[in-house]
Amino acid sequence: MSEICCDVPAGAGAEGKGSDCQDGSRAARRRRMEIRRHRLVAERGAEETSRKRRKLEEEPSSTDEEEIEPAKYGVTSVCGRRRDMEDSVSLRPEFLPGHHFFGVFDGHGCSHVATSCGERMHEIVADEARSSGSDDAERWTGVMERSFARMDAEAVGSRSRASGAEAAPNCRCELQLPKCDHVGSTAVVAVVGPRHLIVANCGDSRAVICRGGAAIPLSSDHKPDRPDELERIQAAGGRVIFWDGARVFGVLAMSRAIGDSYLKPFVIPDPEVRVLERKDGEDEFLILASDGLWDVVSNEVACHVVRSCVRSKAKRRGGRSSPTSNLSPRQSSGSGSSSGDEAQNESGGCAAGAGSESDDEEVDEACAEAAILLTKLAIARQSPDNVSVVVVNLRRRPRF
Repeated sequence: MSEICCDVPAGAGAEGKGSDCQDGSRAARRRRMEIRRHRLVAERGAEETSRKRRKLEEEPSSTDEEEIEPAKYGVTSVCGRRRDMEDSVSLRPEFLPGHHFFGVFDGHGCSHVATSCGERMHEIVADEARSSGSDDAERWTGVMERSFARMDAEAVGSRSRASGAEAAPNCRCELQLPKCDHVGSTAVVAVVGPRHLIVANCGDSRAVICRGGAAIPLSSDHKPDRPDELERIQAAGGRVIFWDGARVFGVLAMSRAIGDSYLKPFVIPDPEVRVLERKDGEDEFLILASDGLWDVVSNEVACHVVRSCVRSKAKRRGGRSSPTSNLSPRQSSGSGSSSGDEAQNESGGCAAGAGSESDDEEVDEACAEAAILLTKLAIARQSPDNVSVVVVNLRRRPRF
């Protein structure tokens, strides 16, 4: 009986011990699985945390990208009362990441230097800007000075190479002289970036910004009778003769220009560069124009015309006809790849930098109409020169 009694408790104890082991192993397995789950959740949480941290670190760059606004502008370039069209306009949105290029080039003697500037200047500026590092004022000043020097060298060198005895003449000046060294062009260039507005001017074209309701010139006309320019010309051995206005040696009515190799070193291609930090809420628009406009329209009047067009845009949306509705989009708007292509209009003028409404979403309606009205005003005031006007909208979309 003792064996039986011992066997029975022994067997019962063995079964209980076995069940306890099985229960313990199952519980341990559950605990291990729970630990694994906790570890997995912790790993996933760490990944999400690191991902959120990376996103927070990358937020400044994404914010900068959101701040980049598309180019909004309007442009008109007309022959006016001149026999030939010698102006060229260059409009290059996003020629650099986040930067837009605008240029007005007023040729004299012939159109080929202005045309070359319209086709090449933005490429040279982009090349010089990529080779520079920082985005400060000194860097952009150097970029513009080197770009204008390279453009001048290209304009002079290309014409001298093309003026050989075997070269066929392809412009009016080559039919008159064996060497095209009496041709040049003024240049006013603006680069609109996310933080800065860079303006470089060489000649008597002009850039004006409307900031806080005031018209502020960003360039000073390079006239031969300007005191510092007169002193520079005389120091170089040149003379300024008043013949229908102040002229270098009685010939050229400006003291700085690209080309004009026959008047060097008295007429130089060195630009005056101005770099402004953009001010949201104050900067309204920028006007670039040739002297065909500025000879008969003041800075204040030009800004007033553009501001009136911007303010009346909402009313025109309400069904009122546009003051320039009788003009085609080709005469009132500029495409991003315009370089001064000409189109004959009904009045005998030439409209440059044209684009259609369907493929030109970057053109701002108010800016386009303002450019047309400024051109009409210049012609109505008997401007004898070609008239080229570019109006750039500097207002950003509100950020929420």
